Amino acid sequence: MSAASPAELAALRSIAQPATEQEFAFGADDFERVRELIYQRAGISLHAGKQAMVYSRLSRRLRETGQSSFARYLQWLQSASGAGAEVEWQEFINCLTTNLTSFFREEHHFVSLLSDLKARSGQNLRIWCNAASTGEEPYTIAMTCAEALGANASVKIVASDIDTKVLATASRGIYSAESRGLSPERLRAHFLRGKGDNSGSIRVKPELARLIEFRTHNLMDQRWSLGDPFDIVFCRNVMIYFDAPTQRRVLERIHAVMKPKSLLFVGHSENFTESKDLFRLRGKTIYERV
Repeated sequence: MSAASPAELAALRSIAQPATEQEFAFGADDFERVRELIYQRAGISLHAGKQAMVYSRLSRRLRETGQSSFARYLQWLQSASGAGAEVEWQEFINCLTTNLTSFFREEHHFVSLLSDLKARSGQNLRIWCNAASTGEEPYTIAMTCAEALGANASVKIVASDIDTKVLATASRGIYSAESRGLSPERLRAHFLRGKGDNSGSIRVKPELARLIEFRTHNLMDQRWSLGDPFDIVFCRNVMIYFDAPTQRRVLERIHAVMKPKSLLFVGHSENFTESKDLFRLRGKTIYERV
């Protein structure tokens, strides 16, 4: 991540000066340190308009760790060692990642996926859903697999995220019965309805859940341990948080864990036509590995 320009820093100082109503001191230098640390740890580029978000989310960590200011918290975070330090680094990352998802979001992807899965009937398939968040996306992929290939589909879905808390929610597979994107037919086919105290909730059926393995994964890790190459990868609305050099590095590493002619599904605002040596456009925000 490039350092903030003088003009950007001046703007930050005018906006991010500690206010009397704020519980913790939080200035431009604190925000710049947060930007550097989250970039180093997760590859995320925070722009200058995220000061309020950073303060709101990280102030909870200051309360829970007993730190009196952002400067003290960040100094402690960088100097701490051992298992406790790794736990806090994970909390730091969890606070600053964004999780916005729903069932069958960007539905055209799943129409295309259904057709592609039917064409691969009889094969053992591996699918990676990166940035799985609270689970709606990998469960949508699993529903599409079941609808295309039947209940006994030979499919393994690896669902990963850098945020451990959202993964815990995903692995439980419990959602509101009013969740967006689910038709009455899919609710009946793939979910169990809660009763009594659990009325108003739904739970993913075991036969669907068995298709998915949830695991923590940081795209910035030097070594990826994801197993055999993938036939299909979902990495949607992830690259928008990375700068161009980081995007390229991640695309190269995704390319390396995919089979030739496998498919990469990306977000509606993501475009990788400049990486034609890695992927060629096959459909609307769908790429084929070269």
